Amino acid sequence: MSKIVNFKDLEIWQKARDICIEVYKIREKSQLKTDYRLYDQINAASGSIMDNIAEGFERNGNKEFVQFLSIAKASCGETRSQLYRVLDRKYINEEEFNTLLNKLKNLSMQIGGFMNYLQKSDFKGSKFK
Repeated sequence: MSKIVNFKDLEIWQKARDICIEVYKIREKSQLKTDYRLYDQINAASGSIMDNIAEGFERNGNKEFVQFLSIAKASCGETRSQLYRVLDRKYINEEEFNTLLNKLKNLSMQIGGFMNYLQKSDFKGSKFK
């Protein structure tokens, strides 16, 4: 594993970014682009995942990072909930839904695992050196 020097190096941030791209692709190929409110909500929630991972990383302290990861994890749940509305309004089919839902579930589990790791780590963050 290479050294992590910024948030872009984190696999969870990379996966969150991929989810944002998928949400945008759904918008571009469906009538979600005319459902402004729902698109704004799912776009903001999916963006919140990657943004909170980045912000927490930049805080340079594990305790704060865990707090922001918790928000990112919650945003995974919010995005999953909105994804059901996207399916119910027939902007995506069942296969597309399941693929993105599984990506969100896996990311949520990875974020949770990373939170556990940070909470058990003796290293408290670079700002505490």
